[in-house]
Amino acid sequence: MISCQQVRNIGISAHIDAGKTTISERMLFYTGKIHQMHEIKGDEEGATMDYMELEKEKGITITSAATTCFWHDTQINLIDTPGHVDFTIEVERSLRVLDGAIMVLCGVAGLQSQSFTVDRQMKRYRIPRIAFINKLDRIGANPFRIVAALKEKLSLNPLLLQYPIGAEANFEGVIDLIEMQANYYEGDNGEQLVVKPIPAHLQQEAQTAREELLDRVSILSEEMMEQILAESEIPTQLIWDTIRQGTLSREFTPVLLGSALKNKGIQNLLHAVSLYLPSPVERELVTATNISTKEEVKVAPKAESPLVALAFKLIDDEFGQLTYTRIYAGTLHKGDRLINTRTQQKIRVRRLVRIEVEKRQELESARAGEIVGLMGIECASGDTLCSLGTNLSLEGIFTPEPVMTLAITPENAEDSDRITKALSHFVKEDPTLHVTTDSESNKTLISGMGELHLDIYLERMKREYHADAYIGAPAVAYRETITQPATFDYTVQQQIGKTEQYAQVRGRIEPDSQRFLLINQIKNKEIPIQFIAACEQGFRDAINTGWLKGYPITGVKVILEGGTFDPSHSSEMAFRIAARNGFEQGFAAAKPTILEPMMLLEIETPREFLGKIQGKLISRRALLLGSSTRDNFEIVRAEVPLAEMFGYSTELRSLSQGMATFSMEFAEYRPLPEHLIDTVR
Repeated sequence: MISCQQVRNIGISAHIDAGKTTISERMLFYTGKIHQMHEIKGDEEGATMDYMELEKEKGITITSAATTCFWHDTQINLIDTPGHVDFTIEVERSLRVLDGAIMVLCGVAGLQSQSFTVDRQMKRYRIPRIAFINKLDRIGANPFRIVAALKEKLSLNPLLLQYPIGAEANFEGVIDLIEMQANYYEGDNGEQLVVKPIPAHLQQEAQTAREELLDRVSILSEEMMEQILAESEIPTQLIWDTIRQGTLSREFTPVLLGSALKNKGIQNLLHAVSLYLPSPVERELVTATNISTKEEVKVAPKAESPLVALAFKLIDDEFGQLTYTRIYAGTLHKGDRLINTRTQQKIRVRRLVRIEVEKRQELESARAGEIVGLMGIECASGDTLCSLGTNLSLEGIFTPEPVMTLAITPENAEDSDRITKALSHFVKEDPTLHVTTDSESNKTLISGMGELHLDIYLERMKREYHADAYIGAPAVAYRETITQPATFDYTVQQQIGKTEQYAQVRGRIEPDSQRFLLINQIKNKEIPIQFIAACEQGFRDAINTGWLKGYPITGVKVILEGGTFDPSHSSEMAFRIAARNGFEQGFAAAKPTILEPMMLLEIETPREFLGKIQGKLISRRALLLGSSTRDNFEIVRAEVPLAEMFGYSTELRSLSQGMATFSMEFAEYRPLPEHLIDTVR
């Protein structure tokens, strides 16, 4: 069994079309995992990591896929994630459990909108990373501009470890600035890494780049600094070790170059993964909370410790539920009994598998640091699984709120059952997909991260469950909130059934950055402790349906200050009703308003269409953030309400003769202008 120090749990993340899946295909080929490379488009089989039929048809990654391969003596557990912002939860939950990452950037486009999102996600989970600048064979590719952007726009400290040999169509290989050798890629599939002397015309440029690299790296090594001052030859191993030290502490971001489609630079990337990214024992220790004592506990990746694992992704297929699980401590054996610390339910692990894309390899055991699959257990994404007697809860996974809603109506009674079954499975798989029922129309409402996100699930519902439905027009997921503090004082004193009910609650509500927060400031036991939970449930009932237009309420802090009760006539139901009505009383007085989702929009267009595109954006209530020039294209960045973006792809094609492209991601919720509130339904 390979040692834990030689394991790398890594993910590949980037903006859509930067080449993530092409890179993963080459990595699997060069490590001997597959014996024939497939392309994303124009290939009947499709890329190995894009195993869903929809992925092969559309040429995009929809769901993250995991596999294991070996590069020399290093085991690489690889997760390829989607680039489209609608599937950002796949990136989020993958980065939550990984130890290191490869951030892929297009050599032409550089930093794009989703690049910023991926950067935030990596920083959120404190993930050491390598940057790989891809597509250097393309017209307009410029790795030096992108390295500068990493520093200026993402506040990273990029270390360029290679120098390109040739540019655009003449891109031939890279110069290794540490070993000072030229690397070329020969053979039908670039499988032969050939090392040659540096071309004479690049000697001086390479030497200058190496000196700059060593000067920056030596900040972390007194030994290297002394050798530079003494003009001594610096050992290669010392350079590798120092860069590794800086990468693990996230002070450096090593940058490598290549072209995955032309089979150049991938072997160097694999070598960099083993050299610079952390093993499970080198990552910062994760923090868990002891459910009994509420104390924080550091979880060390020791195989002999009690088991602590996180279920981070669920898939329902014909064999039952497959749960992707990261083991943080202990050793898991087939047949072990565990406890789900969220539900306190005990479960038995009947099947333990290694996940190989859509295939399963049976395992008898797995230890700390591994990512495995558990078959047939009941849990939810983000649950912590522990050995019996261990009651720890790991930090959950950040889940963004959905921004778009569709109404669906079954075409017949049979479709109704199929739709219910499909949606129940989809919701378990994807925390960003929400399903509710409209109380007035009795229609099923599905909410997600965007049009593509919902379209994919509707298509899966039709293909996998043979369910047909009528689809309503898309609607924006508005929210309601308050703009000023207000007080409430509400009394329930009424006959409910045959029982007299009594409860009074007093307090105030205030705007807050969180979705909902309850602060209990009751003194002198004005409300007995057994009724406090009922009050909280009443407040939570109230935020599900807003007061203005019926949209969910967010950003409200409730301070419960007091109340009264009657020992004979007070009950949990009475306090729940009082809390809900009291909240609505305060909400109505707190100058409520509507929040709308704002999207960060990035458009790439030929210069001659810039004026028309900006003018139309302003008519859609867009806030122009600025533009930049990239070769002969203008890059326009703007913030625009989601409500104004339906049908925009058709308009943009018309304005630019089909030559402009755009990408869009959720930015934040922002107050809707008052004159538009009445237009919201």
